[in-house]
Amino acid sequence: MNGPVNTPRLHDCRDAFAAALERLATQDETIVAVCNDSVGSSKLSGFKSKFPGRLVNVGIAEQNMVGVAAGLANGGRLPYVCAAAPFLTGRSLEQIKADISYSNANVKLVGISSGMAYGELGPTHHSIEDFAWTRVLPNLPVIAPCDRIETAAAVEWAATYSGPCFLRLSRVGVPDLLPEGHIFELGRANVLREGSDVTLIANGTLTHRIVKAAEILNERGIDARVLNLATVRPIDEAAIIAAARETGAIVTAEEHSIFGGLGSAVAEVVVDYAPVPMKRLGVPGIFAPTGSAEFLLDEFGMSPTAIADAAQALIKRK
Repeated sequence: MNGPVNTPRLHDCRDAFAAALERLATQDETIVAVCNDSVGSSKLSGFKSKFPGRLVNVGIAEQNMVGVAAGLANGGRLPYVCAAAPFLTGRSLEQIKADISYSNANVKLVGISSGMAYGELGPTHHSIEDFAWTRVLPNLPVIAPCDRIETAAAVEWAATYSGPCFLRLSRVGVPDLLPEGHIFELGRANVLREGSDVTLIANGTLTHRIVKAAEILNERGIDARVLNLATVRPIDEAAIIAAARETGAIVTAEEHSIFGGLGSAVAEVVVDYAPVPMKRLGVPGIFAPTGSAEFLLDEFGMSPTAIADAAQALIKRK
């Protein structure tokens, strides 16, 4: 008789973000939160209760929100701008470019509910272009933590970093992958599993899926390396080059369009330094339909089994 199945606990990374921000604000009175009528969805209720004079809610006016944050930074404050990722990046891209990136303003942009986390609200609420829009901007690190531990570490790192950054967070529950006390390092990939036959690369909500895919491949006799590539810009070129040369094939998976996102960023490194067969898994250049995030990821070929199948097929091209 089989014993009970241990299902890992899932965590909403927004909770880790909010808790870390409140800890930091207790220690640093310059920290302020700026939002667009998103106190609840950004999990800022606790921050508002503890620091009522340090929460700026501009209402549904995203361009204004980013401009206000830039002004606060110029006045010596440390703003964390919290808004739904599709609206923070899509509506405010000009302000992010001119007021934040070009000006190198010390503003931390936090895109909440990224990817297809708002799945049931349809294409207007999907944020599957934000990597492409943000990673081309100079001075703007782009980061997508894989779990609550990396989220908290990235929020704390951002407070020490002199300059802007974009943190991409989801509301979809994910299990813990990194150890407690993990320290975030900008531009540094985490090797979650060593392997020599193929490398699986992801970040955010897809990382735990590629871990499961590697386990499936292991059962098939295939040794898969797993890289958590939280920093999309600056990207860890050394880890990607090593993966290409040592495993000979790379599969990327992302909650984003396959154009301009994580897969594209990895491919740019591969084609320049170590060309090997690659497969980019993601939304195939269409408007993703309505449906839960889990359903949509599966539909676009990013269930753990489908990722394993894609990797196994890619190995044949080596």
